[in-house]
Amino acid sequence: MTSEPKAASALSAPPQIGPFAQLIFGSRWLQVPLYVGLIVAQAVYVLLFLKELWHLVAHSFDASEQQIMLVVLGLIDVVMISNLLVMVIVGGYETFVSRLNLSGHPDEPEWLSHVNASVLKIKLAMAIIGISSISLLRTFIEAGNLGTTRSNFTETGVMWQVLIHLTFIISAVGIAWVDRISESGQRKSGHG
Repeated sequence: MTSEPKAASALSAPPQIGPFAQLIFGSRWLQVPLYVGLIVAQAVYVLLFLKELWHLVAHSFDASEQQIMLVVLGLIDVVMISNLLVMVIVGGYETFVSRLNLSGHPDEPEWLSHVNASVLKIKLAMAIIGISSISLLRTFIEAGNLGTTRSNFTETGVMWQVLIHLTFIISAVGIAWVDRISESGQRKSGHG
């Protein structure tokens, strides 16, 4: 009976590692200032959102429907970038630095329970495609003014935006495909 408590305590004690391994493993904490910097960047996006929202409200009676739509798309763009920042901050910290121990917390993000580097890459790729889509939609709305002084874009600029957007889509499909192949290979090796 005395061997059972020793076995249980042996399971809960962290394994002993050498000083060099501790240094290497501890280096993950160097990422903390990077995540703090992203939190500051998110605060800047909140200020940008509030500024744009204020302009929308203040000029809502003298702006055209197209101008209002462009500002609203800009607000959506800011929100999507902010969502991307949250995914990188929370998911990246949890994956690469330390556990947040949010299990059971009522505000725990649903996706956090199954996040890993692979899932994070796919979510980031999808978020970037969403942000690019909003930007491209704004360009298409203004495309009616191409060739005039009222346009902020050229035909070549629009073409490049479309090509870059397609590159994002192809990259995301490639990431998802490689991830699927990798997952399939891991399942086969686990069963064999």
